[in-house]
Amino acid sequence: MAGKMLRLALFLFPGQHLGAWRLPEAVPELDVGVEHYVRAAQMAEAAKMDAIFFEDQAAVPRANDILKGDTYGAAHPRAIHFDPTMLLPALAMKTTHLGLAATSTATYNEPYNVARKFASIDFISNGRAGWNLVTSFNENEAQNFGLDKHVDHSLRYERASEFIDVVTGLWDSWEPGAVTRDKESGVYFDVAKMHFLQHEGRFFKVRGPLPMDRSPQVRPVIFQAGSSEPGRELAARTADVVFTLQTDIHEARAFRDDIRARAVRFGRDPDMIKVLPGITPIVGRTDEEAEELRARMRDLIPEELAISHLAPHSGGLNFRDFDLNGPMPDLPETNAGKSHREAIMSLARRGNLSILQTARFFAEGSYMKLVGAPTTIADRMQEWLEADACDGFLAVPTHFPSGVEDFTTQVVPELQRRGIFRKEYSGAHLRDHLGVTKYS
Repeated sequence: MAGKMLRLALFLFPGQHLGAWRLPEAVPELDVGVEHYVRAAQMAEAAKMDAIFFEDQAAVPRANDILKGDTYGAAHPRAIHFDPTMLLPALAMKTTHLGLAATSTATYNEPYNVARKFASIDFISNGRAGWNLVTSFNENEAQNFGLDKHVDHSLRYERASEFIDVVTGLWDSWEPGAVTRDKESGVYFDVAKMHFLQHEGRFFKVRGPLPMDRSPQVRPVIFQAGSSEPGRELAARTADVVFTLQTDIHEARAFRDDIRARAVRFGRDPDMIKVLPGITPIVGRTDEEAEELRARMRDLIPEELAISHLAPHSGGLNFRDFDLNGPMPDLPETNAGKSHREAIMSLARRGNLSILQTARFFAEGSYMKLVGAPTTIADRMQEWLEADACDGFLAVPTHFPSGVEDFTTQVVPELQRRGIFRKEYSGAHLRDHLGVTKYS
């Protein structure tokens, strides 16, 4: 265990907590306020964090219910946000070391566009780009891309598996030294070191190459978040970093062990894949003050909004048909995100929570809540690291700016004091920060 260091990424997305944006000190204009994102990124960089990460959904959450007159769907703060890939170049100009990562779905994009976009960001940021590969769990996205219903879960992962092979193939389409720009000879690039991909598969036909040289990292860091069987297989084969919703230390260790074992089966070094559970830090000067803040934010979440937020993962159940103060029923299989359904069931069963208690928990954000003074939160993070339950964490503050400030200026310094997180950056690229496979 000696010398083992945490990896830390900051996840910033408007409305992760469905009530915190209503606090007097919160800035809800974060949603499309680039100046606020710049400030958050600079806070993360000052704390020497590995990366800042942004989710994306290409549809308004619960859009179908809003069409039917569901006013609580219209109260959903996660409905308003940038295309995060457009945000990354702006942040690259205002930071120097911080990794910059964003989601771009493999379900409703083309691999050539995604490969070109993230290679461009890698150049713009001088080697700090990361792509979060997802298969879309928001079923409303289908209707924005010419479909009546969401693509089947297994088919989404089949498409994603081929999608990432095309993307990485395109990133590798130029050999080192291919672009010469030789004024004397008049040769701009060496044709022998440029390769056409000529991919033909079930889902894609892509000639290639990309119209640019090898980017600084060659392959931007690949993030992936999925706990279903095909999600784990895809992550173990392709991902550098895996995000997870684990909230139990023993289940988290089993998940990490499973991902690492699968990585070995694919011929990979398991140490080159980092597992980062999500955490929502709620920080106070004392544990009691933090619990009071949590209660204050939770009281700002309308009951109907909490139930509405849980509904997409219900498998079609109407929770109003059950006693909301009674136990969570077994949720049918769903074509939405499998990992969210499993996390809901696990939380409800382990904590013996009612439907309403479970809904309120997820309305506070999907991730493990770490509530307390900085030392209390650091204790839990260190415990997980030392138990090999994780390689680090994806920190998901409840609101901006104080939620971000509390974590970066109070919790992170405590981790640094304990010697389990860096005090200075030691490499130029995001792959250096994370300690994952490097390409030349």
